[in-house]
Amino acid sequence: MKFSLLLASMLISTTFNVFADEAKNLKVHEEVSIDAPSAKVWEKVSNFNDLGAWHPAVKTTEILTGENNKVGAERLLTLQDGGTIKEKLLKYNAKAKTFKYSIIEGVLPVTSYVSSVTVKQVGKNKSIVVWDGTFKRKDTSATPAEGQDDATAVKVITSVYRGGLDNLKKISE
Repeated sequence: MKFSLLLASMLISTTFNVFADEAKNLKVHEEVSIDAPSAKVWEKVSNFNDLGAWHPAVKTTEILTGENNKVGAERLLTLQDGGTIKEKLLKYNAKAKTFKYSIIEGVLPVTSYVSSVTVKQVGKNKSIVVWDGTFKRKDTSATPAEGQDDATAVKVITSVYRGGLDNLKKISE
């Protein structure tokens, strides 16, 4: 009986330690103010099949399954350096000027990635574009490999968002 209690106690403490070392959820929130009506800005960002129209890191976008701008559509992004990212459209609301998607697989140092892009009208000829994402680092072990840690994941996603939003502002104003 004592052995059973000791064994159970060890298993429970080991289980808690495993969960304590698990990668935590990370968040990135970036936005940009653009001197243009939201309809004009939404026209540039709303096409799930053409991220390259406004993000300079994307060379090509191809719908692999489903229909463009329809929930469930999957796209393959080919980056300027040849890397690829496969994404799935989770929500799309043209009226609210927002969409949500996830990364299925790809070269970015993240996993469990879900993101949304929203265009908001904040004045007669002024918009704000918000890009939010939640994710975990790709290496979810207690001791992630170099370049696979939380700081790297946040830095890369922040850089992706800033690159896209800054270029969107440039081509929209």
